[in-house]
Amino acid sequence: MCLLVNVRAHQFFFLPQSISFLLVLPLHAALSPGQIYKLNFADVDGRTLSTSDGHITVVVLTTTADPEKARSVGDRVPDYCLGDPNYRMITVLNFSRKHTGIVRRIATMLVRHRLDEEAKRLQRRYDVKKIARDARHDTFAVADFDGRLSSQLGAQPGSLDFRVFVFGRNGELLQQWNDMPTAADLAAVIK
Repeated sequence: MCLLVNVRAHQFFFLPQSISFLLVLPLHAALSPGQIYKLNFADVDGRTLSTSDGHITVVVLTTTADPEKARSVGDRVPDYCLGDPNYRMITVLNFSRKHTGIVRRIATMLVRHRLDEEAKRLQRRYDVKKIARDARHDTFAVADFDGRLSSQLGAQPGSLDFRVFVFGRNGELLQQWNDMPTAADLAAVIK
């Protein structure tokens, strides 16, 4: 009889506990301004990057189907950030499906090619501002093939979320947007 009561009590408490756990999971995935997030990335060029390595970091989470939004965010970054090693923008490309090794290598090669093209655009801005620096060294993209980085940024697995984050020098989340921030909003946070 005692064993039966214990089993039923366990069943009775297990269901509400499971439901509450499932309801709390998405809350843990969401990032909160003011909190410190020490996220580490390896970009497609093999460089190790972090949100807490002393830079003001703009992170754009986008999908391979919508890279133009990332370009638009880059165009809205204030000119005083251009070429300044204290500021950095990282684009995280969320590949919404799992890919094999050969597909990953091809996709990485295509992302590098796209970065080369973006660096040429950025170099024109550098030239106008008389910034004597190779813009390609200031372009960063991370290919998220397994969704791990996207989930660290609060995206659900397989989601097509677009998000923009600004992290302070120590990894503190200063601001986030679920859509395109205006140039003024971005400048107010980056300052």
